[in-house]
Amino acid sequence: MHRRMFLMSSAGVALSALAPASGVQAADEPADFHIAGILAFSGAYGIIGKDMRQGVELAIADRGGKVLGKPIRVSWEDDETKPQPAVQKATRLLAGGAQMMFGAVGSASTLALQGLADQRKIPLLVTISADDKITRANGSRYTFRTSNTLGMEIRMCVEFAKVKRLKKIYGVTADYQATRDGWDLFVAEAKKAGIEIVGNDYAPLGNRDYSVIVDKMAKSDADGIAVIVTGNDAVTFLKQSGQVGLNKTKTQFGPVLQDETLAAAVGPAAVGVYSGVRYHFTVDNPANKKFVEAYRAKYNEWPSSFAGEAYDGISWWLDVVESTGSWDREKWVDAFAKSTRENSLEGKKVMRGCDHQAAQVGLWGIVTEGQAPLPPLTMKITDVFDASKLFDVCS
Repeated sequence: MHRRMFLMSSAGVALSALAPASGVQAADEPADFHIAGILAFSGAYGIIGKDMRQGVELAIADRGGKVLGKPIRVSWEDDETKPQPAVQKATRLLAGGAQMMFGAVGSASTLALQGLADQRKIPLLVTISADDKITRANGSRYTFRTSNTLGMEIRMCVEFAKVKRLKKIYGVTADYQATRDGWDLFVAEAKKAGIEIVGNDYAPLGNRDYSVIVDKMAKSDADGIAVIVTGNDAVTFLKQSGQVGLNKTKTQFGPVLQDETLAAAVGPAAVGVYSGVRYHFTVDNPANKKFVEAYRAKYNEWPSSFAGEAYDGISWWLDVVESTGSWDREKWVDAFAKSTRENSLEGKKVMRGCDHQAAQVGLWGIVTEGQAPLPPLTMKITDVFDASKLFDVCS
């Protein structure tokens, strides 16, 4: 698909208008179900937004393009991986009658949208942003996250380091509040496990030159490299570390460091890199098999973690909205807070009422050379962590 299709400021996913479904509340029915899609199509996380959009559009098509008997329309906006444009563009769409928000990619943008959601009493569905503050106990009534938290992914990183018997870690962390918090958690948990931290450098979002950091890592006595960056920045780092052979002497790993989309952008230097995986197309269940087949038929590519999480989350949300038979947003929120997704692409997901975070398993894998028909670089799932080990008890 042409790149400019993903950069259009407002693209309707216009699907057939049908008569109102029986049993649906007639009061204040709009002409359509309007979603404000606020994603990054440019900036440090621009590589992610395109896949998320594809996941959402397939989910809408799979349900015949409607909910509560009305056509679903999505207006897509590029937040440029920045909070201010995210709020400005979302505000304009809400003024135009959007009934919910979907997004964002970067946690800073999502937290900014969360404030808008609370102010306007508009639901916000999050399927990729990982900052733990997005879903906190007694937090936002109107925000729900169906994907991983950074905290659970950091815990997976520590468990991996323990299993690999890594003794000394050097880190590189995106200079961004969510990832700074993630690094602090990693340090605390690593020290409990007797793992020494020998260094860490903060890099700005959109950093183009990691050579100085990579050189310091290469000269250190670290046996593990914790990479707390993602998106285009992860691609840049791994390309540059691969140029000096860092991947051959030290174990590189991170919470959201790689999937097939990012590995393809990195190239051969991605092989052997370990990463948390939010969704994967090899998960063996009927729902995922059906999704993968449909996604490949529509887009002629394997679904990334970003596409899978977006599809899974919006499908869950729309099914719950349908089940209420109402256009009352408060009823949607109440119903989703108590919902369970038995047929998630990743297995069972349970929405926690205390913080509006979906409890779920955690996937961990390594980039390998794939065999046809798989992508040339494929994530091999090596570990599955139970939700009970990744989430605190909901209270």
